[in-house]
Amino acid sequence: MLDAIRYLVDNGIKWRAMPADFPPWDRAYAFFRSWRDHGLVKEFHDRLRARIRERLGRDAEPSAGVIDSQSVKADAVVGSDSRGFDGGKLINGRKRHVVVDTLGLLLGVMVTAADVGDRTAAQVLLRHVTDAHHQLELVWADGGYTGSLVDYCLATLALVLAIVKRSDDMHGFVVLPKRWIVERLFAHLMCTRRLARDYERRTTSAEAMVYWSMTLLMTRRMARPRPQPA
Repeated sequence: MLDAIRYLVDNGIKWRAMPADFPPWDRAYAFFRSWRDHGLVKEFHDRLRARIRERLGRDAEPSAGVIDSQSVKADAVVGSDSRGFDGGKLINGRKRHVVVDTLGLLLGVMVTAADVGDRTAAQVLLRHVTDAHHQLELVWADGGYTGSLVDYCLATLALVLAIVKRSDDMHGFVVLPKRWIVERLFAHLMCTRRLARDYERRTTSAEAMVYWSMTLLMTRRMARPRPQPA
């Protein structure tokens, strides 16, 4: 079942196009739906993340992270109740709001309509992330998260929201400190074909697909041989 869902996420196929080598598509979908509704995919993901961090000599729980959002086009199956138009990026679809640690591993994701503001979604997402990760003290963000959100995070969540801005004298492509970490995660998600566009009817399914995509990345890293000391 795990291999079937990983194959679907990685290759972007329809559920009904599941190859004959895997269990029937409806059983694989029932497994996906059960893990989604009971939060098991997130638990599976979080345990893998903790092992990756410990393998790299870090604490299992992070103390710093980065927040950002990504707008993606939505398929025709996405209803009008969960889709919108992002005027800044001219995209009709949904928006993925994510928080990652300094290694680029996912701490939390929330999928909304594309017209939901970053600051509005960040209040909800950061509250969930800080509830799950009590050692989180600092989160970097871009200029879209300025304003009252900075004071809200400090007063309500005991969290420092540090804004990394692009200076006016910068021209062309420039790698900004810390912000490149979350951009790398977005690049990974777009390489997962099921996430190149939002095909999910429910936002909870879209969030589950992000967690499954990250499990692909982390299990590949776990399978690599550990470097031997010289």
